Amino acid sequence: MKQLLVVFTGGTIGSKKQGNGIDVNDAGSYSLIDDYINSAEQRDDVRIDAIQPLNLLSENMTTEDWIALAEAVHGIDTESYAGIVITHGSDTLAYSAAMIGYLFADTKIPIVLTASNYPVADERSNGRRNFANAIDFVVDAQLPGVFVVYEDDKGDALVYLATRVTQAMSFTDQFGSPYGVPYGKMADRVFNWLEHERNPRPEALITKPKASFAWEPATLKLDSSIVYIRPYPGLNYSLYDFTTIRPKAILHDLHHSGTASAIEAGPYSLPAFIANCKKLGIDVYICPIRDRSAALYSSSLRLIEAGAIVIEKLSVEAAITKLMLAYGLYDDKAQAKAFVTESVLYHEHNEV
Repeated sequence: MKQLLVVFTGGTIGSKKQGNGIDVNDAGSYSLIDDYINSAEQRDDVRIDAIQPLNLLSENMTTEDWIALAEAVHGIDTESYAGIVITHGSDTLAYSAAMIGYLFADTKIPIVLTASNYPVADERSNGRRNFANAIDFVVDAQLPGVFVVYEDDKGDALVYLATRVTQAMSFTDQFGSPYGVPYGKMADRVFNWLEHERNPRPEALITKPKASFAWEPATLKLDSSIVYIRPYPGLNYSLYDFTTIRPKAILHDLHHSGTASAIEAGPYSLPAFIANCKKLGIDVYICPIRDRSAALYSSSLRLIEAGAIVIEKLSVEAAITKLMLAYGLYDDKAQAKAFVTESVLYHEHNEV
């Protein structure tokens, strides 16, 4: 008999329809366990305990909530459990997964995040199946690490490494991954690893490296003074006035080819914006770039020449959470930069 711990945080998977809307409900989370126990997916070889450190819709998640979740997971006696399942809202699942992946990269047991597209009581919901597949993954794979399990629109229960899952799409509710490569999938309660040049082999996860950094819940800081900007034609940088309140860093997204506006001067010029931020002491990072050593467009090179710091091989979700962690850990900007661009914490570089 394997003992599992479920960590409820709210989200759609812990919500109920209330009037014309959907909201978290005190009974919603725990009713998921009852629903699972009374379903065909229920396993006879597991026992489930549960805690609920948070109860919110995930669009309302803050860095303080991440710290509360991290404190709860940190306090778990992992010798008593075969694995941990964290139920979460789908809206910010990719960000929370990356953060938990960084903080618990050296976990000795599987930590699996999952979510639901509709409240569990809705017949369209994949929540109970996602929950069941997360449990099956813990029992069958027995892989240490942090993962996401979520059923796609084809009915495949996909498994992702926590730092390699990207936000669900607005119109399809489908999660993704860089290069479209999940870590594997569940089928008939068995984990099937996807053999791919970018996926670490399962046995490589068993040999756990030492944690890249030390942290304690009482002193953990995650810095929310990070601004994220996404490019589009006509983006007017003069609307960003940081003379009064200044972020510590900016993450500027890029088009698929690793580019953004490289006009030399004027309100639409990203190089001019980067130069102005440098004068104000604000670090500007650009992401995603597949490989800095590969040939880049001249516009990309102009951004780098202007002072942009390249984060390569990371998804935006993995990059922004790593920045929040780095600038929370280090007051020295050089240390924060090295942490973001040089360290590999938990498979966030999309390569083996």
